[in-house]
Amino acid sequence: MSCPFNDEQLMQLQAFIELCKTQPQILHHPRLSFFKEYLVSLGVTIPTATFGTKHFTPSGDGSQNETGEKAQSSTEEESEQESDVELDMDGVVEGDSIGDDQLMGDSNKEPSDEDRDKSDEKRSEAMRAFSDQQFEEAIKLYTEAIQLNPQSALLFAKRGQVYLKLNKPNACIKDCTRALELNCDSAAAYKFRGRAYRLLGKFEEASHDLCESLKIDYDDQTNEWLNDVKPNAEKLRQHKLSVQRKKEEKEHREKLRRLHKAQEARSQAAKAQAQANAQSTPAGGMPGGMPGGMPGGMPGAGPFPQGFAANDLGSLLMDPEIITAFQDPEVMAAFQDLSTNPANFVKYQSNPKIAAAIQKLQAKLGKGGSMPFGGGAG
Repeated sequence: MSCPFNDEQLMQLQAFIELCKTQPQILHHPRLSFFKEYLVSLGVTIPTATFGTKHFTPSGDGSQNETGEKAQSSTEEESEQESDVELDMDGVVEGDSIGDDQLMGDSNKEPSDEDRDKSDEKRSEAMRAFSDQQFEEAIKLYTEAIQLNPQSALLFAKRGQVYLKLNKPNACIKDCTRALELNCDSAAAYKFRGRAYRLLGKFEEASHDLCESLKIDYDDQTNEWLNDVKPNAEKLRQHKLSVQRKKEEKEHREKLRRLHKAQEARSQAAKAQAQANAQSTPAGGMPGGMPGGMPGGMPGAGPFPQGFAANDLGSLLMDPEIITAFQDPEVMAAFQDLSTNPANFVKYQSNPKIAAAIQKLQAKLGKGGSMPFGGGAG
Protein backbone atom coordinates (compact mmCIF):
# COMPACT_ATOMS: atom_id res chain seq x y z
CA MET A 1 0.00 0.00 0.00
CA SER A 2 1.42 3.35 -1.00
CA CYS A 3 1.58 6.27 1.44
CA PRO A 4 -1.27 8.74 0.79
CA PHE A 5 0.80 11.72 1.97
CA ASN A 6 3.58 13.64 0.27
CA ASP A 7 6.89 14.53 1.93
CA GLU A 8 5.75 17.97 3.10
CA GLN A 9 2.63 16.56 4.74
CA LEU A 10 4.68 13.86 6.44
CA MET A 11 7.06 16.50 7.80
CA GLN A 12 4.10 18.46 9.18
CA LEU A 13 2.74 15.30 10.76
CA GLN A 14 6.12 14.57 12.32
CA ALA A 15 6.28 18.12 13.71
CA PHE A 16 2.80 17.70 15.17
CA ILE A 17 3.80 14.44 16.88
CA GLU A 18 6.86 16.17 18.40
CA LEU A 19 4.60 18.94 19.66
CA CYS A 20 2.28 16.38 21.27
CA LYS A 21 5.28 14.85 23.04
CA THR A 22 6.39 18.13 24.58
CA GLN A 23 2.91 19.63 25.10
CA PRO A 24 0.41 16.77 25.49
CA GLN A 25 -2.27 19.20 26.69
CA ILE A 26 -2.65 20.31 23.07
CA LEU A 27 -4.74 17.16 22.57
CA HIS A 28 -7.50 18.76 24.66
CA HIS A 29 -7.91 21.58 22.15
CA PRO A 30 -11.52 21.58 20.87
CA ARG A 31 -10.38 21.52 17.23
CA LEU A 32 -8.43 18.31 17.89
CA SER A 33 -11.31 16.52 19.57
CA PHE A 34 -11.58 14.05 16.66
CA PHE A 35 -7.95 13.01 17.10
CA LYS A 36 -8.36 12.77 20.89
CA GLU A 37 -11.42 10.50 20.47
CA TYR A 38 -9.45 8.32 18.05
CA LEU A 39 -6.57 7.92 20.52
CA VAL A 40 -9.00 7.06 23.32
CA SER A 41 -10.64 4.43 21.10
CA LEU A 42 -7.22 2.79 20.76
CA GLY A 43 -6.88 2.63 24.54
CA VAL A 44 -4.48 5.56 24.86
CA THR A 45 -4.53 7.44 28.18
CA ILE A 46 -4.70 11.17 27.55
CA PRO A 47 -2.84 13.32 30.16
CA THR A 48 -4.96 15.74 32.17
CA ALA A 49 -4.91 19.28 30.74
CA THR A 50 -2.93 21.84 32.72
CA PHE A 51 -3.45 25.56 32.42
CA GLY A 52 -2.12 28.56 34.32
CA THR A 53 -4.25 30.94 36.35
CA LYS A 54 -6.57 33.33 34.58
CA HIS A 55 -7.13 36.93 35.59
CA PHE A 56 -10.69 38.18 36.01
CA THR A 57 -11.26 40.76 33.27
CA PRO A 58 -15.00 40.75 32.51
CA SER A 59 -15.05 42.42 29.10
CA GLY A 60 -17.48 41.69 26.36
CA ASP A 61 -15.40 42.04 23.22
CA GLY A 62 -12.85 39.28 23.90
CA SER A 63 -10.05 41.45 22.51
CA GLN A 64 -6.63 41.60 24.15
CA ASN A 65 -5.57 45.09 25.10
CA GLU A 66 -2.35 46.31 26.66
CA THR A 67 -3.55 45.50 30.20
CA GLY A 68 -4.45 42.00 29.07
CA GLU A 69 -0.98 41.51 27.62
CA LYS A 70 0.62 42.57 30.91
CA ALA A 71 -1.67 40.22 32.82
CA GLN A 72 -0.75 37.39 30.46
CA SER A 73 2.95 38.15 30.94
CA SER A 74 2.48 38.10 34.71
CA THR A 75 0.63 34.79 34.44
CA GLU A 76 3.46 33.28 32.41
CA GLU A 77 6.02 34.35 35.02
CA GLU A 78 3.93 32.78 37.79
CA SER A 79 3.60 29.59 35.77
CA GLU A 80 7.40 29.36 35.56
CA GLN A 81 7.70 29.69 39.33
CA GLU A 82 4.72 27.57 40.34
CA SER A 83 3.56 24.14 39.25
CA ASP A 84 0.67 24.23 36.81
CA VAL A 85 -2.86 23.71 38.09
CA GLU A 86 -4.56 20.55 36.88
CA LEU A 87 -8.01 21.47 35.59
CA ASP A 88 -10.84 19.54 34.02
CA MET A 89 -11.18 21.23 30.63
CA ASP A 90 -14.00 19.08 29.25
CA GLY A 91 -16.61 21.25 27.57
CA VAL A 92 -14.28 24.20 26.96
CA VAL A 93 -14.72 25.67 23.49
CA GLU A 94 -12.70 27.99 21.30
CA GLY A 95 -13.66 31.63 21.72
CA ASP A 96 -15.68 33.28 18.98
CA SER A 97 -14.84 36.59 17.35
CA ILE A 98 -17.26 39.48 17.72
CA GLY A 99 -18.96 40.37 14.44
CA ASP A 100 -20.14 43.74 13.20
CA ASP A 101 -23.69 42.38 13.09
CA GLN A 102 -23.95 42.44 16.89
CA LEU A 103 -25.64 45.83 17.00
CA MET A 104 -25.94 47.41 20.45
CA GLY A 105 -28.35 50.24 19.57
CA ASP A 106 -28.02 53.92 20.39
CA SER A 107 -27.19 54.12 24.11
CA ASN A 108 -28.36 57.76 24.20
CA LYS A 109 -31.77 57.05 22.72
CA GLU A 110 -34.81 57.60 24.94
CA PRO A 111 -37.48 55.28 23.51
CA SER A 112 -41.03 56.56 23.18
CA ASP A 113 -44.07 54.59 24.29
CA GLU A 114 -44.60 53.53 20.69
CA ASP A 115 -41.00 52.30 20.47
CA ARG A 116 -41.46 50.25 23.63
CA ASP A 117 -44.66 48.67 22.33
CA LYS A 118 -43.02 47.71 19.03
CA SER A 119 -39.99 46.44 20.91
CA ASP A 120 -42.20 44.21 23.06
CA GLU A 121 -43.79 42.78 19.92
CA LYS A 122 -40.38 41.96 18.48
CA ARG A 123 -39.35 40.36 21.78
CA SER A 124 -42.42 38.12 21.74
CA GLU A 125 -41.63 37.02 18.19
CA ALA A 126 -38.01 36.38 19.18
CA MET A 127 -39.09 34.23 22.13
CA ARG A 128 -41.27 32.10 19.82
CA ALA A 129 -38.40 31.68 17.38
CA PHE A 130 -36.14 30.65 20.28
CA SER A 131 -38.69 28.05 21.42
CA ASP A 132 -38.72 26.67 17.88
CA GLN A 133 -34.88 26.55 18.01
CA GLN A 134 -34.67 29.09 15.18
CA PHE A 135 -31.76 30.79 16.85
CA GLU A 136 -30.58 32.93 13.94
CA GLU A 137 -34.09 34.29 13.50
CA ALA A 138 -34.28 34.95 17.24
CA ILE A 139 -31.03 36.95 17.08
CA LYS A 140 -32.44 39.02 14.23
CA LEU A 141 -35.68 39.80 16.09
CA TYR A 142 -33.93 40.60 19.38
CA THR A 143 -31.61 42.96 17.51
CA GLU A 144 -34.60 44.80 16.03
CA ALA A 145 -36.14 45.04 19.49
CA ILE A 146 -32.88 46.45 20.89
CA GLN A 147 -32.74 49.06 18.14
CA LEU A 148 -36.19 50.24 19.24
CA ASN A 149 -35.45 50.14 22.96
CA PRO A 150 -31.69 50.08 23.70
CA GLN A 151 -32.35 50.83 27.39
CA SER A 152 -33.82 47.38 28.11
CA ALA A 153 -31.43 45.14 30.07
CA LEU A 154 -33.75 42.17 29.52
CA LEU A 155 -33.39 42.35 25.73
CA PHE A 156 -29.59 42.19 25.92
CA ALA A 157 -29.69 39.32 28.43
CA LYS A 158 -32.14 37.34 26.27
CA ARG A 159 -30.09 37.88 23.11
CA GLY A 160 -27.03 36.79 25.09
CA GLN A 161 -28.87 33.56 25.90
CA VAL A 162 -29.41 32.93 22.19
CA TYR A 163 -25.73 33.57 21.46
CA LEU A 164 -24.97 30.97 24.12
CA LYS A 165 -27.10 28.47 22.20
CA LEU A 166 -25.15 29.32 19.05
CA ASN A 167 -21.91 28.54 20.91
CA LYS A 168 -20.74 32.16 20.79
CA PRO A 169 -19.63 32.85 24.38
CA ASN A 170 -17.82 36.12 23.65
CA ALA A 171 -20.91 37.59 21.98
CA CYS A 172 -22.96 36.43 24.96
CA ILE A 173 -20.54 38.08 27.38
CA LYS A 174 -20.74 41.35 25.48
CA ASP A 175 -24.55 41.41 25.60
CA CYS A 176 -24.76 40.38 29.27
CA THR A 177 -22.17 42.95 30.28
CA ARG A 178 -24.27 45.63 28.60
CA ALA A 179 -27.35 44.30 30.39
CA LEU A 180 -25.58 44.59 33.75
CA GLU A 181 -24.58 48.16 32.92
CA LEU A 182 -28.28 48.93 32.48
CA ASN A 183 -29.42 46.83 35.45
CA CYS A 184 -26.85 45.60 37.98
CA ASP A 185 -29.46 43.25 39.50
CA SER A 186 -30.14 41.24 36.36
CA ALA A 187 -29.98 37.62 37.48
CA ALA A 188 -30.36 36.41 33.88
CA ALA A 189 -27.37 38.46 32.71
CA TYR A 190 -25.15 37.07 35.47
CA LYS A 191 -26.40 33.56 34.76
CA PHE A 192 -25.74 33.52 31.02
CA ARG A 193 -22.45 35.41 31.28
CA GLY A 194 -21.28 32.96 33.94
CA ARG A 195 -22.07 30.06 31.65
CA ALA A 196 -20.23 31.78 28.78
CA TYR A 197 -17.13 32.21 30.96
CA ARG A 198 -17.27 28.53 31.84
CA LEU A 199 -17.32 27.57 28.14
CA LEU A 200 -14.19 29.69 27.66
CA GLY A 201 -12.43 27.98 30.57
CA LYS A 202 -12.57 31.10 32.77
CA PHE A 203 -13.71 29.24 35.87
CA GLU A 204 -13.15 31.96 38.47
CA GLU A 205 -15.16 34.48 36.49
CA ALA A 206 -17.86 31.88 35.90
CA SER A 207 -18.07 31.07 39.61
CA HIS A 208 -18.37 34.78 40.48
CA ASP A 209 -21.19 35.48 38.03
CA LEU A 210 -23.17 32.34 38.84
CA CYS A 211 -22.95 33.08 42.56
CA GLU A 212 -24.20 36.63 41.94
CA SER A 213 -27.12 35.27 39.91
CA LEU A 214 -28.12 32.88 42.71
CA LYS A 215 -27.97 35.71 45.25
CA ILE A 216 -30.48 37.69 43.20
CA ASP A 217 -32.78 34.85 42.13
CA TYR A 218 -32.25 31.15 42.89
CA ASP A 219 -32.45 28.86 39.89
CA ASP A 220 -31.80 25.10 39.73
CA GLN A 221 -29.95 25.31 36.41
CA THR A 222 -27.75 28.12 37.67
CA ASN A 223 -26.92 26.10 40.77
CA GLU A 224 -26.07 23.09 38.61
CA TRP A 225 -23.75 25.21 36.46
CA LEU A 226 -22.10 26.59 39.60
CA ASN A 227 -21.42 23.11 40.97
CA ASP A 228 -19.80 22.28 37.64
CA VAL A 229 -17.24 25.11 37.88
CA LYS A 230 -16.59 25.04 41.65
CA PRO A 231 -13.77 22.43 41.66
CA ASN A 232 -11.69 24.25 39.05
CA ALA A 233 -12.43 27.67 40.56
CA GLU A 234 -11.30 26.46 44.01
CA LYS A 235 -8.07 25.00 42.58
CA LEU A 236 -7.29 28.33 40.93
CA ARG A 237 -8.12 30.23 44.11
CA GLN A 238 -5.79 28.05 46.18
CA HIS A 239 -3.09 28.41 43.54
CA LYS A 240 -3.32 32.20 43.67
CA LEU A 241 -3.16 32.16 47.47
CA SER A 242 -0.03 30.01 47.29
CA VAL A 243 1.57 32.33 44.75
CA GLN A 244 0.70 35.40 46.84
CA ARG A 245 2.02 33.80 50.03
CA LYS A 246 5.33 32.87 48.41
CA LYS A 247 5.59 36.36 46.95
CA GLU A 248 5.11 37.92 50.38
CA GLU A 249 7.66 35.55 51.92
CA LYS A 250 10.17 36.48 49.24
CA GLU A 251 9.59 40.19 49.83
CA HIS A 252 10.03 39.67 53.60
CA ARG A 253 13.32 37.83 53.08
CA GLU A 254 14.51 40.60 50.77
CA LYS A 255 13.57 43.22 53.36
CA LEU A 256 15.54 41.38 56.05
CA ARG A 257 18.51 41.05 53.69
CA ARG A 258 18.51 44.80 52.99
CA LEU A 259 18.23 45.55 56.71
CA HIS A 260 21.14 43.25 57.54
CA LYS A 261 23.20 44.79 54.77
CA ALA A 262 22.49 48.30 56.07
CA GLN A 263 23.48 47.26 59.61
CA GLU A 264 26.75 45.82 58.33
CA ALA A 265 27.43 49.02 56.38
CA ARG A 266 26.87 51.15 59.50
CA SER A 267 29.11 48.86 61.55
CA GLN A 268 31.88 49.05 58.95
CA ALA A 269 31.55 52.84 58.78
CA ALA A 270 31.85 53.10 62.57
CA LYS A 271 34.98 50.93 62.57
CA ALA A 272 36.49 52.96 59.76
CA GLN A 273 35.80 56.21 61.63
CA ALA A 274 37.40 54.84 64.80
CA GLN A 275 40.48 53.77 62.87
CA ALA A 276 40.67 57.17 61.17
CA ASN A 277 40.47 58.93 64.54
CA ALA A 278 43.22 56.73 65.92
CA GLN A 279 45.49 57.28 62.93
CA SER A 280 44.96 61.07 62.99
CA THR A 281 45.93 61.38 66.68
CA PRO A 282 49.54 62.73 66.90
CA ALA A 283 51.80 61.67 69.76
CA GLY A 284 51.18 64.02 72.69
CA GLY A 285 48.19 65.77 71.12
CA MET A 286 44.42 65.51 70.73
CA PRO A 287 42.84 63.59 67.82
CA GLY A 288 42.51 65.53 64.56
CA GLY A 289 39.32 67.48 64.32
CA MET A 290 38.89 67.88 68.11
CA PRO A 291 37.17 71.23 68.63
CA GLY A 292 39.32 73.88 70.23
CA GLY A 293 42.57 71.93 70.14
CA MET A 294 44.53 70.85 73.22
CA PRO A 295 44.18 73.04 76.30
CA GLY A 296 47.08 75.42 76.80
CA GLY A 297 49.81 74.17 79.10
CA MET A 298 49.45 70.51 78.07
CA PRO A 299 51.81 68.74 78.34
CA GLY A 300 55.09 69.37 80.11
CA ALA A 301 54.59 72.88 81.57
CA GLY A 302 53.51 71.76 84.97
CA PRO A 303 49.83 70.92 84.43
CA PHE A 304 50.60 67.16 84.34
CA PRO A 305 52.08 65.24 87.26
CA GLN A 306 55.76 64.64 87.55
CA GLY A 307 57.07 61.83 85.40
CA PHE A 308 54.20 62.07 82.88
CA ALA A 309 55.68 61.37 79.43
CA ALA A 310 54.45 62.24 75.95
CA ASN A 311 53.86 58.55 75.27
CA ASP A 312 51.54 58.49 78.29
CA LEU A 313 49.60 61.40 76.85
CA GLY A 314 49.28 59.62 73.48
CA SER A 315 47.85 56.55 75.18
CA LEU A 316 45.58 58.74 77.31
CA LEU A 317 44.14 60.54 74.31
CA MET A 318 43.41 57.22 72.56
CA ASP A 319 40.96 56.40 75.34
CA PRO A 320 37.34 56.60 74.03
CA GLU A 321 36.01 58.09 77.29
CA ILE A 322 38.55 60.90 77.23
CA ILE A 323 37.89 61.56 73.54
CA THR A 324 34.14 61.70 74.21
CA ALA A 325 34.58 64.04 77.16
CA PHE A 326 36.72 66.50 75.21
CA GLN A 327 34.23 66.56 72.35
CA ASP A 328 31.78 68.34 74.66
CA PRO A 329 32.25 72.11 74.00
CA GLU A 330 31.48 72.97 77.64
CA VAL A 331 34.11 70.55 78.95
CA MET A 332 36.63 71.75 76.38
CA ALA A 333 36.07 75.40 77.34
CA ALA A 334 36.47 74.59 81.04
CA PHE A 335 39.77 72.74 80.47
CA GLN A 336 41.10 75.62 78.38
CA ASP A 337 40.17 77.99 81.20
CA LEU A 338 41.84 75.75 83.80
CA SER A 339 44.98 75.40 81.71
CA THR A 340 45.33 79.19 81.76
CA ASN A 341 44.43 79.71 85.41
CA PRO A 342 44.28 76.53 87.55
CA ALA A 343 42.86 78.60 90.43
CA ASN A 344 39.57 78.74 88.53
CA PHE A 345 39.04 75.10 89.47
CA VAL A 346 36.89 76.26 92.40
CA LYS A 347 34.17 77.66 90.15
CA TYR A 348 33.78 74.31 88.35
CA GLN A 349 33.46 72.14 91.46
CA SER A 350 29.67 72.51 91.46
CA ASN A 351 29.40 71.52 87.76
CA PRO A 352 28.86 67.72 87.70
CA LYS A 353 29.82 67.41 84.03
CA ILE A 354 33.19 69.19 84.49
CA ALA A 355 33.85 67.38 87.77
CA ALA A 356 33.16 64.01 86.13
CA ALA A 357 35.55 64.83 83.27
CA ILE A 358 38.28 65.82 85.73
CA GLN A 359 37.73 62.61 87.70
CA LYS A 360 38.02 60.55 84.50
CA LEU A 361 41.26 62.30 83.63
CA GLN A 362 42.58 61.75 87.17
CA ALA A 363 41.65 58.08 87.04
CA LYS A 364 43.34 57.59 83.67
CA LEU A 365 46.49 59.42 84.84
CA GLY A 366 46.63 57.21 87.92
CA LYS A 367 48.93 59.64 89.76
CA GLY A 368 47.32 59.72 93.14
CA GLY A 369 45.53 62.94 94.05
CA SER A 370 47.48 65.29 91.83
CA MET A 371 45.42 67.47 89.50
CA PRO A 372 46.54 67.92 85.91
CA PHE A 373 46.28 71.69 86.27
CA GLY A 374 48.76 72.19 89.05
CA GLY A 375 46.22 72.35 91.90
CA GLY A 376 45.27 69.87 94.58
CA ALA A 377 42.52 67.35 94.17
CA GLY A 378 40.37 69.34 96.57
